[in-house]
Amino acid sequence: MRYGGSGSSTRKPLYTAAERARRDATRWTLVQGLLAPFQFLVFLISAVLVIRFLVTGNGEQAATVSIVIKTLTLYTIMVTGAIWEKVVFGQYLFAPAFFWEDAVSMIVIGLHTLYLWGLLTGGLTIHQQMLVALVAYATYVVNAAQFIWKLRMARLDAAARASAPDSSFHLESGVPAR
Repeated sequence: MRYGGSGSSTRKPLYTAAERARRDATRWTLVQGLLAPFQFLVFLISAVLVIRFLVTGNGEQAATVSIVIKTLTLYTIMVTGAIWEKVVFGQYLFAPAFFWEDAVSMIVIGLHTLYLWGLLTGGLTIHQQMLVALVAYATYVVNAAQFIWKLRMARLDAAARASAPDSSFHLESGVPAR
């Protein structure tokens, strides 16, 4: 499939016909679709609270609570996302279509977990905890951009399938028409 005009490269569709059918049939797609914007909202609120604390020294408790909520939301979306990936692709993580997104997600989880470790053990000062949270959030933004790009690719795949001539390609099965 071609994207972006005459000079673009040919790409494999993000989903096979069977994967697309499983994606559309599972409730986990809706769960991910609801959790992703919720997590982004939690991230925005928390980022503001963390930056406010770092700049003014005020609101340590609010910033801390917001990071814990963001981390729990992240863990929830990661577990449900792994279930979604198992249903759609047959494996819990690192399916070829989402390998790099999952790899960066592991970094995001690691950073959030480092934050929790620092909070619960006192192994990091409050300032260090907040800096770890900001690094985790910056990495989360990269990861979110990866997933948004994949959504765009999936939409382009769907548009390309919809515009394919019926005489040469059967849209539902992905096999040549007879």
